[in-house]
This record gives sequence, C-alpha cells and structure tokens, in this order.
Amino acid sequence: MIVTGSTPGIWISMPEWTDQGIIVSVRAHGEHDAVVNLLTEQHGRHAGLVKAGLARSQKNTVMIGNLVQADWRARLPEQLGSFRMELQRTHSASYLDDPVRLAGLGALCALIEFALPEREPQPVLWQSTTALLEIMSLAEDDIWLAYFIRWELGILAQAGFGLALDKCAVSGATDKLAYISPKTGHAVTEAGAGMFKDRLLPLPQFLGGTKLLENEYEAGMALSTHFLRRHLFDSVNKDLPQARLRLAHLVANGYR
Repeated sequence: MIVTGSTPGIWISMPEWTDQGIIVSVRAHGEHDAVVNLLTEQHGRHAGLVKAGLARSQKNTVMIGNLVQADWRARLPEQLGSFRMELQRTHSASYLDDPVRLAGLGALCALIEFALPEREPQPVLWQSTTALLEIMSLAEDDIWLAYFIRWELGILAQAGFGLALDKCAVSGATDKLAYISPKTGHAVTEAGAGMFKDRLLPLPQFLGGTKLLENEYEAGMALSTHFLRRHLFDSVNKDLPQARLRLAHLVANGYR
C-alpha cells in the first residue's frame, strides 16, 4: 500500500502488491493496451490493464503461459487496476514445434480462466500448475499428458467435484479397479461393474486402474473431458475451450 496525491492536502490510499504470476489470457483493450489475466502465487486469478501490452516491445513478455513478476496498482481495491510486468520465464516459445504441448498450454490457461473465481488465493493450484509447466517443458516423451489429466481432475476437486478413485464403490476393494461411473465419479472393479461395464468409463492405469488400455492417454482425456463438461461447462451452456478440444483431438488421433 502506498499513499499518493496530486492536490496539496489531499492524500489517496492506493492498493499495491507484487507477486509472481502465470499469464492465462491476453485481450485487446483499445488499440495498444491489453487486459491480462494472471494466476498469481498469493492473489489467485487476477486481472489488470497493461499499458501498451500489444506493442511489439512487449510481445515476448505478454504471452500466455509466461511466468512474470507483476506489480499491481489501483486507486481502489475493487478496480481493474494496472500491471507492470517483468518476464521471468517463457514456455510457449519452446512449444512452437510441438502442437500437442502448445494445445496443452492453451488448454491449461483457458481452464484456469474459466474455472477459478477472481481474486481468491489458490496456493494448491499454483503449486500444481507450476509443477505441471515444468514437467511439460522437461519431459522428453508424452508422459506429461498423464500429469496434465491429473491436473484437470485437480481443477474439478478445487471446484468441489473431486472423483473417488481410491476404492470400489460396490465392494470397497482398493485393488483391481477398472472403471469409473460417469454419473457418480466413483471407481469400480471389474467384478463390481458386472453387466453394467459397457455403461462405465475405463480407468487408465496412471489413475489407479489395473487394466492396460490400448490408449491410456486418450481414455484419460475422455474421462476428464466428460467430468469437466458435466460439472463445469454444461451448467452454463458452454463447450470446452477450443484449445482443450484441439488437445483432445490431437491425442485421440495419434497427435496428427
């Protein structure tokens, strides 16, 4: 918090903070400015105006997925306020030759912007998101998709719709889990599924299932797609973000 004022004898209390943030969206505001949404470490999802944010001089900084040091300032706490940002790390530039990771980065940012309330601290999600971005940058194969799908299920849990993948909803068994109910989000074993297994979603091994599926990541993405739609998007008559749909399409079609 700082105190400022242009008229002698009149002082205005001006909110101010500095925090790390991941850029999740950039929207034009006027000809050169941009409204930027960040997922911040201490202040949750937070928007602010970046002066000349669309200028060529800020092109490498004001880009989704970038990690920045952000200074936010406003005359009043409820106002949009403005950001001054300093680039700490870029992610999207390293994915330009990898359409799957690029779609994953876009999907991650779009889901954060849609699913999170503004200005509510999200320390668990901050940690999981920064860890996922590290994995996406460092993983040499497609193993990062398993972490991405787990991250999506974490988004659901943060919204109050966590899945029960630790034991069978029918028998209580903790092993030989094979399916998950598309209605309840509870896991079941092969025996517990019985004659209803054709109505259930297969549970990939990386989520605790015991059956080796032909395409683990496609099955996992279909699972998270179903529950994201059911719990977050259908209720407001919206489809998943285009970047998320593109990621699912690429995974389902062997990254073609």
